[in-house]
Amino acid sequence: MNTQPNNRLPKDEYIEQAHLFRSLCERIEQNEPIQVLLKSISAEILATTNLPKAINFILDELNHTGRISTAMRRLTHYFAAFQAFLIEQSEDERGRFDSQMAFSILYHEVAYRAAEPTPQGMFFFQFEVLCRNRLTYDHGLVAMAQDPIYDRQWSRWILDIRHQLGIVDIADLVYVHSQHYVDRQASQHPDPADIQSVVLFGEQEGRIALANRKTEPLFFFSALQRQLQYPAVPRRKLRDDALDIMNKLQRVVERLEVRIKLLEEEQREKGIDLTKFYQRPDP
Repeated sequence: MNTQPNNRLPKDEYIEQAHLFRSLCERIEQNEPIQVLLKSISAEILATTNLPKAINFILDELNHTGRISTAMRRLTHYFAAFQAFLIEQSEDERGRFDSQMAFSILYHEVAYRAAEPTPQGMFFFQFEVLCRNRLTYDHGLVAMAQDPIYDRQWSRWILDIRHQLGIVDIADLVYVHSQHYVDRQASQHPDPADIQSVVLFGEQEGRIALANRKTEPLFFFSALQRQLQYPAVPRRKLRDDALDIMNKLQRVVERLEVRIKLLEEEQREKGIDLTKFYQRPDP
């Protein structure tokens, strides 16, 4: 499969990937095998893209290993490492991260890739995915560092912060690598040699990070989305417990109606007529 320089795919590839992940998210509730869904969606994909080839490869791997993530990890020139990481986490039977949520996140992530993504916007989106869904930071950040949207400087920084998370807030890490921090330091230290900071974030990101120091990280991400229109991470849908309760109550009422009828028949002189419960043998 052909890719653009730095491993970025053409826009039409990302558009078709978005259709794939959105369709999987919507149709997975039908309780059909994933192989059936993939074959059905593959017929809808634009044939001029490389996605149908990727789906065929995934189907082959599913028949051999029963996992989608192994195929995506082998297609490193087509799927980003973070995409394969999300599917791998959803396939972990011990985790609480399900496939429907993974496909929903991937749809929003690929839709952002098809637009005009920036390293800053992609970093905040991917990091919030780890934070909101309580995924493994260590493996998740390694997968993020391999994303083609980041250059070497970005990838090196992402790998470095693995050892700082939990000790330093994410807002502080963003602030000290922002243009806003550099400008403030320059006003206090006229000598540029005294300012040692790799600038990865702009003035606005730095201001928002400074305002959200020592607060809940999700508040920080929400402020970035409001102020800078960065992509929002889909949230887990709450189950409608009221509907489950109504279904259970309906079954209980049905059983009670049967028991009441049996008691009424027992009160009569002829007793309970058990013949209607007999099953006639086939002729």
